[in-house]
Amino acid sequence: MSIKIITDSTSDISIELAKKLDITLVPLRVIFDDREYFDGLDITNEQFYEMLVLSKNLPTTSQPAPEQFLPYFEEAKANGDTAIVITISSKLSGTYQSALIAKDMTEYADIHIIDSLTVTLGLQLLVRKAIALKKQDLAAEVIIEKLEEAKTRIQLFALLESLEYLKKGGRLSGMSAFAGGLLNIKPIIEVKDGVVNLAARARGMAGGYNKLTELIKQDKGIDNTEEICIGYSAKKDNMAAFIQYSKDTLNLHEYIESPIGSVVGTHAGPGVCGFAYFKK
Repeated sequence: MSIKIITDSTSDISIELAKKLDITLVPLRVIFDDREYFDGLDITNEQFYEMLVLSKNLPTTSQPAPEQFLPYFEEAKANGDTAIVITISSKLSGTYQSALIAKDMTEYADIHIIDSLTVTLGLQLLVRKAIALKKQDLAAEVIIEKLEEAKTRIQLFALLESLEYLKKGGRLSGMSAFAGGLLNIKPIIEVKDGVVNLAARARGMAGGYNKLTELIKQDKGIDNTEEICIGYSAKKDNMAAFIQYSKDTLNLHEYIESPIGSVVGTHAGPGVCGFAYFKK
């Protein structure tokens, strides 16, 4: 009997890293016109962003079917293992619901599904927290309780090149998107209570870094005893400048660097700088 940690591909943990961390990834799907790809499996980040920029139509994204969770749940049942499943926010995707349906189909009580109320770098932090707690040999109930508390402290901000993709995907109102397109205004979004909100606007990327730092400092600040995750979509050059700025202004030393994959990239677009941390 052991504890198995399962998450979905919007955690932006690569297949290679998942093997190293000893966790299971269930992929979401990205659909370009009539062609379907499994996130992180049969399309690389590089291929995805190239296709995204060239595509006339915004691709769509799709949650995993309950059947994608089933083999892992059946395996846990057969081995008498505990499965802890951590999904993308239920307010952003039906993935959480699919996992619940799969649990009902399995008819096994020792499957615990946590709605992270976050996504991408924030979800990755919660998964990494689960791994760290598991290493402490804590009981499953204690791990679940600690994860439910930890998820309330996760803060995720992202500086976007534009709101174009969020507007196209219907994730923000048209007026917010319109305002974001004016005079080199860079939007900063946050994931709060499981949904995407426009947190601030700034003039240019340098102004964006400044504003982002301001938001982090005024929001209880960073708990430096926990992990921090910084990520980017497509263009790493934006992030290099952002990391340098964060080192100078937030006294940032240790952090995890993570590319942002195709499902989140569909809605956020290229050129994103993301910053996820646990609040004090």
